[in-house]
Amino acid sequence: MKPLTALALVVVCALALAAQASATIVIGRGIAGVDLRMSQAAVRSKLGRPQKVGHGRNEFGRYAEFRYPGYVVDFQNNGTVTSVVTTLARERTPGGIGVGSIWSQVRARVPHVRCDGTATLGECHVGTLLPGRTVTDFFVAAGKVDRVVVGIVLD
Repeated sequence: MKPLTALALVVVCALALAAQASATIVIGRGIAGVDLRMSQAAVRSKLGRPQKVGHGRNEFGRYAEFRYPGYVVDFQNNGTVTSVVTTLARERTPGGIGVGSIWSQVRARVPHVRCDGTATLGECHVGTLLPGRTVTDFFVAAGKVDRVVVGIVLD
């Protein structure tokens, strides 16, 4: 093997390992270092100042929402993180799944995943859809994951 070919192979392997090591979607826990049940101050410390902060009321009470480019972080009852959403393709699970992945990849590389709908329009999730439980959702539209949500089921 030529030295440049060997070097290229080493670089490709190193990049693949680095991508797995930097996986930032943690099933049932969080995305981009923002974990469920984190405080608003901790989220600001991790992601910085939000681009937009919203406040409102829904059927579960008051909430706050921090919007960042590619992320939305919700705080039901203005307390701790109850969900974090990403639309960024760089955010991946340890198995390499995230925005842009196709249905069959999600089913093959996400342990314990259950899917509903079709490969064109559907949803795959890990976790139990019961109040107080955590769930990780991969929403599929037009054949690809278009957003990933890690959250606490409210109802």
